[in-house]
Amino acid sequence: MNDRARRSGTGRHGWRVTFVGALATLLFKLLGHTWRVRFTGRDRFLALRAAGTPVIMAVWHGELIGFIWSCRGRGTVGMVSESKDGEIITRVSHGVGFTHVRGSSSRGGARALLGAVRALQEGHEVALTPDGPRGPAEVFQPGAIAAAQRTGAPIVPFRVRASRAWRFNDSWDRFFLPKPFARVTVAVGEPVFIAADTEESMEALCARLAQAMTASGALEPHAD
Repeated sequence: MNDRARRSGTGRHGWRVTFVGALATLLFKLLGHTWRVRFTGRDRFLALRAAGTPVIMAVWHGELIGFIWSCRGRGTVGMVSESKDGEIITRVSHGVGFTHVRGSSSRGGARALLGAVRALQEGHEVALTPDGPRGPAEVFQPGAIAAAQRTGAPIVPFRVRASRAWRFNDSWDRFFLPKPFARVTVAVGEPVFIAADTEESMEALCARLAQAMTASGALEPHAD
């Protein structure tokens, strides 16, 4: 089996990934159509889009499902890990209009970063989970910052809440899935621009972006 087949799940037993991916996509669409989605604070984000400014959309890994549904249908480029779980997420999000570059901090990171930079330079918006794919949860990693410095694209924090949700507390990110007919709220934070020649250390930049994520998520708490 070649590396591409291994990464994509199309090699040995790849039919299982294909089947699970198709089933997950169908169930996701059925469930998503019952959600009531509202956005808060996205005026500046929409202004950036209207001006043709490429942006980096940052969302914590545990809030990914609500984000994918809420931001579907725009051709957003998502950065997804090369794990089997990442392959399922790729297929599900592709089914609602996302495109992808594959890789993460643990596998294929350099290739994925180059793909994200290229997409931004071509004018696309790029979505990523700055604490993924393995955590620690809600700890901002450097990948998004490096892409912002190379392209001049701002990082825009996205936070997602649900009025009713299943929460998987045994997962590292406390992943949650909104229940049928839940109210899903997406809070969009202030864009953060990072100069290529900034004198801030990477540690300080990560801390600043984590704070920006926290500030944008000042909503009602998740329901259990």
